[in-house]
Amino acid sequence: MTLFDGITARVLDTSRLSVNILEREGDDPNTPPERTVVFIHGNASSALFWQENMLHLPHDLRVLAIDLRGYGGTEHAPIDATRGVRDFSDDIAVTLEELGIPTAHLVGWSMGGGVVLQYALDHPVLSLTLLSPISPYGFGGTRRDGSRLTDDDAGTGGGAANPDFVQRLNDHDLTADAPTSPRSVFRSGYVTSGYTTEHEDVWVESMLSTSTADGNYPGDQVASDNWPGFAAGTTGVCNTMAPKHFDVSGIVDLNPKPPIAWVHGTADPIVSDTSFYDYNYLGQLGIVPDWPGAEVAPPQEMVSQTRDVLDAYRAAGGEVTEIALEGVGHSAHLEAPGEFRHAILTVIGYVGTPANPSPPTETIILKSED
Repeated sequence: MTLFDGITARVLDTSRLSVNILEREGDDPNTPPERTVVFIHGNASSALFWQENMLHLPHDLRVLAIDLRGYGGTEHAPIDATRGVRDFSDDIAVTLEELGIPTAHLVGWSMGGGVVLQYALDHPVLSLTLLSPISPYGFGGTRRDGSRLTDDDAGTGGGAANPDFVQRLNDHDLTADAPTSPRSVFRSGYVTSGYTTEHEDVWVESMLSTSTADGNYPGDQVASDNWPGFAAGTTGVCNTMAPKHFDVSGIVDLNPKPPIAWVHGTADPIVSDTSFYDYNYLGQLGIVPDWPGAEVAPPQEMVSQTRDVLDAYRAAGGEVTEIALEGVGHSAHLEAPGEFRHAILTVIGYVGTPANPSPPTETIILKSED
């Protein structure tokens, strides 16, 4: 069973596409927006990943999670990557409209962090919790200041996905027989070494819900005269995050500015200043041959870019709290759920009796200037 006791799923037919949502049994649909929390998952995952945290948030909140297009039970409609992640954020907007939710507190993980930032640029939100979010300048292909390395975003987008991983998604591979199997990728990329859980099968099934149809994951690519020989295309998931299509650094100029909690693990191998998913960093390590050097193809400083933009957001009057969890990987909601929920309750200004009031057990480094 992929649904936990206390979690229900239903499909909404919206004006854009059919959208699958997860809800918590007993939540009041008339809960006001200021007590409504909406979870948005990342790439190669689905809303299933949020279930534990949904169940353990206070029961006077309304909590729900949305499957993005091409994931989980949502329609596998193609993605126009030239719009960045706006196909995703527009889908969220019509879903919330269908549910009668004019605004809410949004939580986004990884790519979902970029999606909720785009949503905040286009729609009012009450707060943002960013969990291991992609850089505000996209995934790969930029310098520290966000400027693009090449005009075609060489080394980013659909061509950067491992084709054997894509095939194993398509084959619904449940094994751990190869480093590129979804289960192996979960163990090596999503969480830190030594993390174990009785729910691993659910998380792997969530990854396997990723559509590999044309226009979904990973997306197309084009040939490039720049190293490593390919560049971002115009359709599919991975191309939505290419820097020519994606830039949400404009949040600095938002008015009003919702409070932001930025939660990330210091051992994250995916979103990092030294990301093992960044072609330029792999080139620097010698894993991808013929790297042209740091002057031409420097690794993207993803975490530093996020900190720079959020520092500017704070300097412009916004409220930002950074929570860096020592030794935690890409999935703090799984590895340090108490700290993660504490961050959500703090940023939404929750007043009440938490469902799980146990104090955090992991190290939390608060780097807000407040």
